[in-house]
Amino acid sequence: MEDVAIAYGYNNIEKTIPKMSTTGDQFPLNKLTDLLRREVAACGYTEVLTFILCSKADIADKLGKKIEDLKAAHVGNPKTVDTQVTRTTLLPGVLKTIYHNKAVPLPLRLFEISDVVYLDPSKDVGARNERRLCAVTYNKSSEFEVLQGLLDRVMQLLEVPFGQDDVGYRLKPADDPTFFPGRCAEVVAKGQVIGRIGVLHPDVITKFDLNMPCCALEITIEPFL
Repeated sequence: MEDVAIAYGYNNIEKTIPKMSTTGDQFPLNKLTDLLRREVAACGYTEVLTFILCSKADIADKLGKKIEDLKAAHVGNPKTVDTQVTRTTLLPGVLKTIYHNKAVPLPLRLFEISDVVYLDPSKDVGARNERRLCAVTYNKSSEFEVLQGLLDRVMQLLEVPFGQDDVGYRLKPADDPTFFPGRCAEVVAKGQVIGRIGVLHPDVITKFDLNMPCCALEITIEPFL
Protein backbone atom coordinates (compact mmCIF):
# COMPACT_ATOMS: atom_id res chain seq x y z
CA MET A 1 0.00 0.00 0.00
CA GLU A 2 2.87 2.36 0.79
CA ASP A 3 4.47 1.74 -2.62
CA VAL A 4 1.17 2.50 -4.36
CA ALA A 5 0.74 5.71 -2.38
CA ILE A 6 4.27 6.84 -3.20
CA ALA A 7 3.75 6.10 -6.90
CA TYR A 8 0.44 7.95 -6.93
CA GLY A 9 1.84 10.81 -4.85
CA TYR A 10 0.83 11.64 -1.31
CA ASN A 11 0.01 15.23 -2.30
CA ASN A 12 -2.41 13.97 -4.96
CA ILE A 13 -4.60 12.19 -2.41
CA GLU A 14 -7.71 14.24 -1.75
CA LYS A 15 -8.45 14.96 1.91
CA THR A 16 -11.99 14.00 2.96
CA ILE A 17 -13.93 13.95 6.20
CA PRO A 18 -14.87 10.38 7.29
CA LYS A 19 -18.55 9.53 6.89
CA MET A 20 -18.68 7.96 10.36
CA SER A 21 -17.20 8.73 13.74
CA THR A 22 -15.26 5.99 15.52
CA THR A 23 -13.37 5.80 18.79
CA GLY A 24 -10.20 3.75 19.04
CA ASP A 25 -9.51 1.62 22.09
CA GLN A 26 -6.97 -0.96 23.21
CA PHE A 27 -7.74 -4.60 22.49
CA PRO A 28 -9.07 -6.05 25.80
CA LEU A 29 -6.69 -9.03 25.76
CA ASN A 30 -3.66 -6.80 25.22
CA LYS A 31 -4.82 -4.43 27.94
CA LEU A 32 -5.13 -7.29 30.43
CA THR A 33 -1.70 -8.58 29.36
CA ASP A 34 -0.05 -5.20 29.96
CA LEU A 35 -1.64 -4.88 33.40
CA LEU A 36 -0.53 -8.36 34.42
CA ARG A 37 3.02 -7.72 33.18
CA ARG A 38 3.41 -4.83 35.61
CA GLU A 39 2.02 -6.73 38.57
CA VAL A 40 4.04 -9.91 38.00
CA ALA A 41 7.20 -7.81 37.62
CA ALA A 42 6.32 -6.07 40.88
CA CYS A 43 6.32 -9.50 42.55
CA GLY A 44 10.03 -9.82 41.80
CA TYR A 45 9.93 -11.68 38.48
CA THR A 46 11.88 -10.68 35.36
CA GLU A 47 10.07 -10.75 32.04
CA VAL A 48 11.50 -12.60 29.06
CA LEU A 49 10.42 -12.65 25.42
CA THR A 50 11.14 -15.83 23.48
CA PHE A 51 10.52 -17.03 19.92
CA ILE A 52 7.22 -18.63 18.97
CA LEU A 53 9.00 -21.19 16.75
CA CYS A 54 10.93 -24.03 18.37
CA SER A 55 12.09 -27.59 17.78
CA LYS A 56 9.89 -30.67 18.16
CA ALA A 57 12.09 -31.87 21.01
CA ASP A 58 11.50 -28.66 23.00
CA ILE A 59 7.76 -29.14 23.31
CA ALA A 60 7.69 -32.95 23.27
CA ASP A 61 10.71 -35.13 24.11
CA LYS A 62 12.31 -32.76 26.60
CA LEU A 63 9.00 -32.39 28.45
CA GLY A 64 8.31 -36.13 28.52
CA LYS A 65 5.58 -36.01 25.88
CA LYS A 66 5.03 -37.25 22.33
CA ILE A 67 4.80 -34.84 19.42
CA GLU A 68 1.92 -36.87 17.95
CA ASP A 69 -0.22 -36.09 20.99
CA LEU A 70 0.25 -32.33 20.68
CA LYS A 71 -1.85 -30.06 18.46
CA ALA A 72 1.25 -28.29 17.18
CA ALA A 73 1.42 -26.50 13.82
CA HIS A 74 4.38 -27.84 11.84
CA VAL A 75 6.47 -25.59 9.63
CA GLY A 76 6.96 -26.78 6.06
CA ASN A 77 10.63 -27.04 5.07
CA PRO A 78 12.09 -25.43 8.22
CA LYS A 79 15.48 -23.77 7.75
CA THR A 80 16.83 -24.91 11.13
CA VAL A 81 15.99 -27.44 13.82
CA ASP A 82 14.86 -24.62 16.11
CA THR A 83 12.04 -23.60 13.72
CA GLN A 84 10.26 -26.91 13.17
CA VAL A 85 6.95 -26.19 14.97
CA THR A 86 5.05 -23.45 16.72
CA ARG A 87 5.16 -23.69 20.50
CA THR A 88 2.23 -25.16 22.40
CA THR A 89 3.68 -24.08 25.76
CA LEU A 90 5.83 -21.17 26.96
CA LEU A 91 7.86 -23.35 29.32
CA PRO A 92 10.71 -24.42 26.98
CA GLY A 93 11.54 -20.84 26.05
CA VAL A 94 11.77 -19.76 29.70
CA LEU A 95 13.92 -22.78 30.60
CA LYS A 96 16.29 -22.01 27.72
CA THR A 97 16.58 -18.45 28.98
CA ILE A 98 17.52 -19.76 32.42
CA TYR A 99 20.19 -21.98 30.84
CA HIS A 100 21.80 -19.00 29.12
CA ASN A 101 21.77 -17.06 32.39
CA LYS A 102 23.02 -19.70 34.82
CA ALA A 103 25.88 -17.41 35.79
CA VAL A 104 23.43 -14.91 37.29
CA PRO A 105 23.17 -15.11 41.12
CA LEU A 106 20.29 -17.23 42.42
CA PRO A 107 17.36 -17.18 42.67
CA LEU A 108 16.22 -16.76 39.09
CA ARG A 109 12.54 -15.92 38.75
CA LEU A 110 11.38 -15.40 35.18
CA PHE A 111 8.01 -15.00 33.50
CA GLU A 112 6.52 -14.57 30.05
CA ILE A 113 3.05 -13.57 28.89
CA SER A 114 2.65 -14.38 25.23
CA ASP A 115 0.81 -16.53 22.68
CA VAL A 116 0.98 -20.22 21.97
CA VAL A 117 -0.51 -21.83 18.86
CA TYR A 118 -2.81 -24.85 18.57
CA LEU A 119 -4.26 -26.55 15.50
CA ASP A 120 -8.00 -25.89 15.34
CA PRO A 121 -10.03 -27.12 12.33
CA SER A 122 -12.93 -24.85 13.32
CA LYS A 123 -10.87 -21.74 12.49
CA ASP A 124 -10.60 -20.43 8.93
CA VAL A 125 -6.79 -20.63 9.06
CA GLY A 126 -6.77 -24.03 10.76
CA ALA A 127 -5.09 -22.78 13.95
CA ARG A 128 -5.69 -20.46 16.89
CA ASN A 129 -3.63 -18.40 19.30
CA GLU A 130 -3.99 -18.56 23.07
CA ARG A 131 -2.55 -15.99 25.47
CA ARG A 132 -0.75 -17.67 28.38
CA LEU A 133 1.21 -16.70 31.47
CA CYS A 134 4.25 -18.80 32.40
CA ALA A 135 6.46 -18.26 35.46
CA VAL A 136 9.47 -20.32 36.57
CA THR A 137 11.62 -20.24 39.72
CA TYR A 138 15.18 -21.60 39.64
CA ASN A 139 16.94 -21.97 42.98
CA LYS A 140 18.57 -24.43 45.38
CA SER A 141 15.05 -25.38 46.51
CA SER A 142 11.93 -25.77 44.37
CA GLU A 143 10.12 -22.75 45.92
CA PHE A 144 6.69 -24.17 45.19
CA GLU A 145 5.18 -21.96 47.90
CA VAL A 146 6.70 -18.87 46.24
CA LEU A 147 5.12 -19.67 42.88
CA GLN A 148 1.80 -20.50 44.51
CA GLY A 149 1.95 -17.08 46.12
CA LEU A 150 2.30 -15.56 42.64
CA LEU A 151 -0.75 -17.55 41.49
CA ASP A 152 -2.75 -16.28 44.47
CA ARG A 153 -1.71 -12.70 43.65
CA VAL A 154 -2.69 -13.04 39.98
CA MET A 155 -6.09 -14.45 40.95
CA GLN A 156 -6.56 -11.66 43.46
CA LEU A 157 -5.92 -9.11 40.72
CA LEU A 158 -8.38 -10.92 38.44
CA GLU A 159 -10.93 -10.85 41.29
CA VAL A 160 -11.25 -14.64 41.36
CA PRO A 161 -11.60 -15.87 44.97
CA PHE A 162 -10.17 -19.12 46.27
CA GLY A 163 -12.94 -21.70 46.63
CA GLN A 164 -14.46 -24.96 45.46
CA ASP A 165 -17.37 -23.49 43.50
CA ASP A 166 -17.54 -22.51 39.82
CA VAL A 167 -16.91 -18.87 40.69
CA GLY A 168 -13.53 -19.26 42.39
CA TYR A 169 -10.35 -21.19 41.73
CA ARG A 170 -8.68 -24.20 43.32
CA LEU A 171 -5.82 -26.66 42.88
CA LYS A 172 -6.54 -30.24 41.84
CA PRO A 173 -3.88 -33.02 41.98
CA ALA A 174 -2.78 -34.12 38.53
CA ASP A 175 -0.33 -36.43 36.77
CA ASP A 176 1.87 -34.87 34.11
CA PRO A 177 5.16 -36.32 32.80
CA THR A 178 6.65 -32.83 32.79
CA PHE A 179 6.32 -32.56 36.56
CA PHE A 180 7.61 -34.57 39.50
CA PRO A 181 5.10 -37.29 40.54
CA GLY A 182 2.90 -36.10 43.37
CA ARG A 183 4.04 -32.50 43.01
CA CYS A 184 1.79 -31.29 40.23
CA ALA A 185 -1.66 -29.72 40.32
CA GLU A 186 -4.17 -28.42 37.81
CA VAL A 187 -5.37 -24.88 38.29
CA VAL A 188 -9.16 -24.96 38.06
CA ALA A 189 -10.90 -21.59 37.73
CA LYS A 190 -14.54 -20.86 36.98
CA GLY A 191 -15.19 -24.56 36.47
CA GLN A 192 -12.47 -25.18 33.87
CA VAL A 193 -8.82 -26.21 33.89
CA ILE A 194 -6.74 -23.18 32.92
CA GLY A 195 -3.24 -24.57 33.51
CA ARG A 196 -0.80 -26.38 35.79
CA ILE A 197 1.61 -25.64 38.61
CA GLY A 198 4.26 -27.91 40.07
CA VAL A 199 7.86 -28.97 40.52
CA LEU A 200 9.53 -29.96 37.25
CA HIS A 201 10.69 -33.55 36.83
CA PRO A 202 14.48 -34.02 37.21
CA ASP A 203 14.64 -35.54 33.70
CA VAL A 204 13.12 -32.37 32.25
CA ILE A 205 15.57 -30.17 34.13
CA THR A 206 18.50 -32.29 32.96
CA LYS A 207 17.41 -32.24 29.30
CA PHE A 208 17.52 -28.45 29.38
CA ASP A 209 21.06 -28.62 30.83
CA LEU A 210 20.03 -27.24 34.22
CA ASN A 211 21.15 -28.56 37.59
CA MET A 212 18.93 -26.87 40.16
CA PRO A 213 15.29 -27.51 41.13
CA CYS A 214 12.67 -25.67 39.07
CA CYS A 215 9.06 -24.89 39.80
CA ALA A 216 6.77 -23.83 36.98
CA LEU A 217 3.34 -22.25 36.58
CA GLU A 218 1.53 -21.89 33.26
CA ILE A 219 -2.07 -20.75 32.84
CA THR A 220 -4.24 -19.22 30.15
CA ILE A 221 -5.61 -15.76 30.89
CA GLU A 222 -8.25 -15.59 28.16
CA PRO A 223 -11.16 -16.88 30.33
CA PHE A 224 -10.85 -13.76 32.52
CA LEU A 225 -11.67 -11.20 29.85
